[in-house]
Amino acid sequence: MPAREHLPAYIAALEQGWSPDNVLGKAAADAQLARIAEDPDGFLVGMDDPEARGGPIPQRDGSFTERLPGITRWIWDGDFCGSIGFRWRPGTEDLPPTCLGHVGYAVVPWKQGRGHATAALAMILPEARAKGLRWIDLTTDPANLPSQRVILANGGALLERFIKPAIFGGAEGLRFRIPL
Repeated sequence: MPAREHLPAYIAALEQGWSPDNVLGKAAADAQLARIAEDPDGFLVGMDDPEARGGPIPQRDGSFTERLPGITRWIWDGDFCGSIGFRWRPGTEDLPPTCLGHVGYAVVPWKQGRGHATAALAMILPEARAKGLRWIDLTTDPANLPSQRVILANGGALLERFIKPAIFGGAEGLRFRIPL
């Protein structure tokens, strides 16, 4: 779980250009740095929100969408490697159109290719199973072969090719499903 003692390593990764959000990139990293500077303990508490108490989520177009229950875990190998997040809707596998998948992960560039994302996804699957989900969906870009390998290594199968909603850029995406 994200913890105060590891926050400096997380901040350092953000300052070096890494972002936990592959859609918003630097804007997300900058927003997190601002939130950490304002209230580091509140930031950390918000990383674990299984009851969706954090309020609506701002979208790129200025609108807001419902917050789903979710948890974030930091990937660690003695130093910060990245993060993985799991979100869900209680009682169903369905997600709103503003959420493309149940799980998202990002590994810092200097630690990629070492199996960290594969291991982190394997560790989050029991959490999803514990929420009563029968499967989780994950999405990635067709060109993101490393992410596809992570999903396949964890039992995922390609479910569909789709066009992302405009709020996510309207490009082609791949949706994978991992049975639980």
